[in-house]
Amino acid sequence: MSLSPFRSALAASTLLAGFCAAPAFAQHERMSVIANGEKVGFVDVARTGNHVAVQYDVKNNGRGPTMVEAIELGADGLPISWALDGKATFGGDVHERFLRTATKAEWSDSMGARTATVRGTGLYIGQAASPWALGLYARALLKAPASTLTALPGGQVHLDKLGPATIGKVSYQAYAISGIDLSPDLILLDDKNALFAVLDTGGAVVREGHDADVPALADLATKLTAKRYAALQKRFAHTVDAPVRIRNVRVFDPVSGKRGEPVSVVFANGRISGIQPLDAVASPGEALIDGQGGTLMAGLHDMHAHISLESAMLYIAAGVTEVRDMGNHNAFLPDLMRRIASGEVAGPRIMPDGFLEGRSSYSARLGIVADSEAKALEAVRWYAARGYWQIKIYNSMNPAWVPAIAKEAHALGLTVTGHIPAFTNADAMIGAGYDEVTHINQLMLGWVLDPKEDTRTPLRLTAMKRTATLDLASPRVQATIDRMVAGGIAHDPTAVTLELLMLSRNGVASPSVAEYIDHLPIGLQRRRRQAIAPIASPADAAGYDGAMAKVKQTLKLLHDRGIRLLPGTDDQTGLSVHRELEIYAEAGIPIPDVLRMATLGPEQYMGRDQELGSIARGKIADFILLPGDPTKDLSELHRISMVVKDGTIYFPSEIYPAFGVKPFAAAPKMTLPATAPKLVGSGPAKDAMDEFLY
Repeated sequence: MSLSPFRSALAASTLLAGFCAAPAFAQHERMSVIANGEKVGFVDVARTGNHVAVQYDVKNNGRGPTMVEAIELGADGLPISWALDGKATFGGDVHERFLRTATKAEWSDSMGARTATVRGTGLYIGQAASPWALGLYARALLKAPASTLTALPGGQVHLDKLGPATIGKVSYQAYAISGIDLSPDLILLDDKNALFAVLDTGGAVVREGHDADVPALADLATKLTAKRYAALQKRFAHTVDAPVRIRNVRVFDPVSGKRGEPVSVVFANGRISGIQPLDAVASPGEALIDGQGGTLMAGLHDMHAHISLESAMLYIAAGVTEVRDMGNHNAFLPDLMRRIASGEVAGPRIMPDGFLEGRSSYSARLGIVADSEAKALEAVRWYAARGYWQIKIYNSMNPAWVPAIAKEAHALGLTVTGHIPAFTNADAMIGAGYDEVTHINQLMLGWVLDPKEDTRTPLRLTAMKRTATLDLASPRVQATIDRMVAGGIAHDPTAVTLELLMLSRNGVASPSVAEYIDHLPIGLQRRRRQAIAPIASPADAAGYDGAMAKVKQTLKLLHDRGIRLLPGTDDQTGLSVHRELEIYAEAGIPIPDVLRMATLGPEQYMGRDQELGSIARGKIADFILLPGDPTKDLSELHRISMVVKDGTIYFPSEIYPAFGVKPFAAAPKMTLPATAPKLVGSGPAKDAMDEFLY
């Protein structure tokens, strides 16, 4: 559906033609996009008067957006028209439009066309906008009362001044922009309020010519973000220096797959000290939590995470008390693990994998990128010496180097997992020494691709259409599965990510979040109503639909053959773990088996089931409380009312508002003993940004 104002002189092609022909005296800005120390893209901005033309191009890990934007600013510095055209990260078409008059705003994005009456000042948030837009928003917010503006299509956007930051020899002002997504955007403005950098813990978008400043910018991002989450930890982490009795709960046993009769579970000093009869007399000085007949089960796992300071607390809110990090920035991850272990910030227990990529024009800039077999072996030794659990191999690795990599890893006590590198298949990599295969598309594409096809590109997604008609009983499929069974090869499917990539459609809530999309902040809602895979025809859409159905059939087949499935998401919201598990149940895997995979199974795989993965006397106090019965309906997992990790108590209803998420369940009633020290941690949750303590 098109908007009538855009059929006039504001058509994008006309705007772009005018902007691209800007005279020589136009103001010009250019920014570099840096990831893991390497330049992977740029933002180019030309401004003539109130006309702005933006080119934005990123290529990292074989993908990235390629966009052009045409903006006309009003006297107030806000866009009165905005046209965004190009390709999204995975190649989908983007044609976004915005137009504002004195009393009305109209826009068209992936959610369709909408009109709103403008009362006062409203700031349109571009769905596909480049990082440069953050500077535009900041300048508008600096002029706004209380640094806050009504956002279009919804909510509010707020600017917090974080203080000066010296980069090199120049002082900049740091700000946080909140209200767009789950976490604030951190930026630096110069003395003219022009955007100097967008901060990230693993890189930055920075003014061209300042690429050498990126390590300092990443360090600043880590410090600022850690300050925020340390402040939130003080508000939301509740510790009681006394035994805590959770009365009237049914404990889920992952071995039997059943809930028990009502009992009381007691924990103290970070350990479960007893599972007692419901009528057992409490000892003096205990704290009491009323379980109201709900379900107590071990904490959930995400076996395919790329964790950040932001996602660490979200994982806790979603009941995920342990993750396996499948690749991160090697300077950042140990620091995060230290902060979590010390209690400085909230987060799950982390089992780290060492990310190992080969050098190519499609390389992912993460972990260690090796350009020779010798360098790859050095990387294995580096990871082994620092306590990493596995080596994760990525797309651009030379398959010929994998046998040596696996041999070295095994000799040093590490196992090997990963993507299937380009120009080979799962059978060959299992033969070369893989102990596990990650991503179900990486497994399945070996059954439909020609060996010469290049999966370093988005083909590793788009080619999944070919699996819609795949015969799972065919010799080629069965040979791979037989090899996995014989070798005890595990599999980390990340089915929820495949569902998100293949089944997302413009204007429709993705099945990956459809159950709870109205709980999410508006920016994330928009993204989850946007197509990701390029869909050029109804046949493409049908192919992706059929491929997802085949994914579910494959999951059931793998489970029935006894192959260990490790639930992982490749996402950072925590909530996606719940959907991953629902997909397994939709595939026909019994719910008790699914819950075992989410709790005890990963700990058995990682060799820590004597301490974690189930609720038993003496085990670490890691568990979640749900009002209902997840063995009957896995959607109950969204309604977690309490999370305990290492004996520290968290209430998701307090945490979620700090991320702009509407809570799913109320906290249980907790009564402290009169003789106990006061509870450490805040009471009711506050607005997300009311204590932005940097």
